[in-house]
Amino acid sequence: MKKWITMTIVVSLFLVACKKSAIEESQQPAEDLMSRAAIDAFIKSKLSEHKKFEWSMGSDNLVWSALQHTDQIMSVGYQPEGMGNIDDRLHLINVHDKEWLNAKDKLLQLILASEQQLDKTITLNQLIPWEEQFLPVINVTVKNPATVKLLRALKMVRYAEPMGYEPEDAVNAANSNQSNAIASSSGCGSNTPTTGLMVNIDYAAISPNSKQSWNHNFHKISNAWTKSTGAGTKVFIIDTGCEFDQENLGSAFNQGASAGRTVEKIVTLPRATFLGIPTGPIEIADDGCGHGTSMAGACAAPRGTDGNACGVAYNCNLVTCRAAEDVFLESSREAKGVSDAFTNAGNRADVKIISMSMGRITSSSQIRDAINYAYGKGKLIFCAAGTSFSWTSGWYGVIFPATLANVNAVTGVKDNNFNTTCDDCHDGSETDFTIVMEKAVTGRFPLTTAMSGDVPSTVGGSSVATATAAGIAALVWSRFPGFTRDQVLNKLIQTSSNYPNRNAYLGWGNLNADAGTN
Repeated sequence: MKKWITMTIVVSLFLVACKKSAIEESQQPAEDLMSRAAIDAFIKSKLSEHKKFEWSMGSDNLVWSALQHTDQIMSVGYQPEGMGNIDDRLHLINVHDKEWLNAKDKLLQLILASEQQLDKTITLNQLIPWEEQFLPVINVTVKNPATVKLLRALKMVRYAEPMGYEPEDAVNAANSNQSNAIASSSGCGSNTPTTGLMVNIDYAAISPNSKQSWNHNFHKISNAWTKSTGAGTKVFIIDTGCEFDQENLGSAFNQGASAGRTVEKIVTLPRATFLGIPTGPIEIADDGCGHGTSMAGACAAPRGTDGNACGVAYNCNLVTCRAAEDVFLESSREAKGVSDAFTNAGNRADVKIISMSMGRITSSSQIRDAINYAYGKGKLIFCAAGTSFSWTSGWYGVIFPATLANVNAVTGVKDNNFNTTCDDCHDGSETDFTIVMEKAVTGRFPLTTAMSGDVPSTVGGSSVATATAAGIAALVWSRFPGFTRDQVLNKLIQTSSNYPNRNAYLGWGNLNADAGTN
């Protein structure tokens, strides 16, 4: 599923890899390197015990070994010495102030000195694949096990962890098996037109010439539309981008009953690197996967004249951000892309709602920092609770970052029982809201926008549940434009199906757009 490389790049990587191999053989004892199998077994044991995995749970050697099995890029959160917890103040920090610059420079010099013990020719520029503009975080290439030990012992270091390590079996299952859920119902390659859709069964025909997905009825979206269509709100979708060939999310974004709104397509996914050297092409905002396009359509596609599917908030403004290659965030650059997407959205006064239908097995403190940053800026954040594939099926709960307190985790349920999740949807104590997105009898998923043309596609998993929830939130905020984030959230909670009793696995239950806009 991933990734192409030209012959020139292959040759250059081979030369770099040879140099790296020589260094490791001469200066890094092989017996110190834990196998991927041993690392993965440890991760799975902690997941089973704690329902999450933090790199702070592992030893210095485990962290260093995980780095060596990937691209060696480490995420290092820092702060001036003697400072207390900054999680709730990240949005107030200016990392370009003298105090923070001094702390960063000191840390970088320590890292450089340690890495030069292995390679005296290495420079600081060669160690840093990407710069950070807003968060107190350094991304740095680490080869020396002594560097890991040093960083994890420093009081000025908040965390030091691999950016791109995920369990090998999970990576293989997510990327190589095209029959699994991530690669089909909620992932890449499936956003093609769906044939055989039936009026009054799979969709309702609505004016001027649009299709309304069958699942909208369960959330009383038609009733909500008499009071709000999302106008004046802006939703920021962090995903795999938005397809340039789909005019309903481009030049035809304003058609029919959708008018006077804006759509933007941006990219935060950085170029691929190898040992600090850029190797891949410069990324563009186009969707090479299909997942981001389907999420944008479910949330905000126009109520148009061309017969396509209509989004929940068909008059909201939209920003789509290409932050990753696919929905499983297993690479360092995807972690960086997602982190930058959240800080980008956080810094925009016009953005009210952030929706992300992607995730990973292990935690990423850098992504957590970025989410806390955006939350501090007043953004309402929705993340997918997770969609199963072979490695996670049957035992794994809510995925990261939907596990975080400042995120509203959303999952999907079936139309015949609101307490039954879809076949592949995750749930757990962190779940906040549910959306009906699977027909129990036929397995039909909600309608959305295909990669091109005017015939809708269908999409499943907790992904579409999340984009739908973001659309409903846009309806509520549009109806009450003077509300704060917390007031909008309270409105959503108090009008959901389980309120006032929170379900242990499904949270506040199904969102009610009609009640939310009253």
